[in-house]
Amino acid sequence: ENNDMSLQGKTAVVTGGGSGIGRAIALQLAKDGAAVSVWDLNGDSAKETVTMITEAGGKAIACTGDASAADNIASSADTTRKAFGPITILVNNAGISGFTPFMDISEDMIDRMMSINIKGPMLCCQQIIPDMLEAGWGRIVNISSSSAQTGAAIMTHYSASKGGIVAFTKSLALEMAAKGITVNNIPPGFVDTPMLRKSPVDIDKQAEVSPMKRPGSPEDIATACAFLVSEAAGYITGHTLSVNGGRVMP
Repeated sequence: ENNDMSLQGKTAVVTGGGSGIGRAIALQLAKDGAAVSVWDLNGDSAKETVTMITEAGGKAIACTGDASAADNIASSADTTRKAFGPITILVNNAGISGFTPFMDISEDMIDRMMSINIKGPMLCCQQIIPDMLEAGWGRIVNISSSSAQTGAAIMTHYSASKGGIVAFTKSLALEMAAKGITVNNIPPGFVDTPMLRKSPVDIDKQAEVSPMKRPGSPEDIATACAFLVSEAAGYITGHTLSVNGGRVMP
C-alpha cells in the first residue's frame, strides 16, 4: 500500500480552524492521520471543529487565541507541543476580508489587514519552523486569494495583503528548500464559506458566470492542502496551486 498521502505521526497546526476553509482543512488532515491543533480567535468554534474530528476517530485539540499576536502564537504552539509533540505541518489560514472603496480605507483598516493577513502568518512560521528544522522535514501552506492573481476592486488592502502572501511564500520556499521544508500557497477564489455569505458577493450570479457554474466548497481547498502537506508533494515548493474551477488561469 502506498502511504505517501498519510500524515500518521505528524502534528499539524491550522489557524482559523474554527470555520469555513480552515475547518475543512483541519478535518481533512485529521482524516489523513495527523494530530491537529485547531487555532481560532473564537474558542467555541475551534472546540466544535475538535469535536467533529474526535467523533470521527481523529486526534485534535483546540487553542483559543489571535494568530497575529506573538504571545498568543507562542502559547498556542507550546500547548500543541505538550499535547502532540513537535509541529511539522503549518497551515496559515486565519485571515480577514474587506470590501471598501480605496479612498474610504482608513489607516487603521490597513494596519489591521496587514497585521492579520501578513504579519500573522510570518510570526506563525517563525514560531514553528524551528520544529521543522529539527525534524529535517516540514510543510507550510499559506491560504492566499485569487484577488492577488486578478486584482479586485474595492478590496485593495485585502488583495495587497494576499499578494504579499504569494511573494512571502516564494521567498520563504527558497530560503527553506535545502532544509526539507516546502512552502506553498493556495488562492481560493469563489468558495462557499460563512465569510463569502457575509460579503457583498452575489453567490448565485457569480455561479452563473463561472466555468463550473458553482462555487467551490471548503473541501475542495482542503483536499489540495492535504496533498501539499503530504510526503507525495515533497518536490513542490514556492508554488501557487489555484483551486478555482477554472475561474482564474494565471
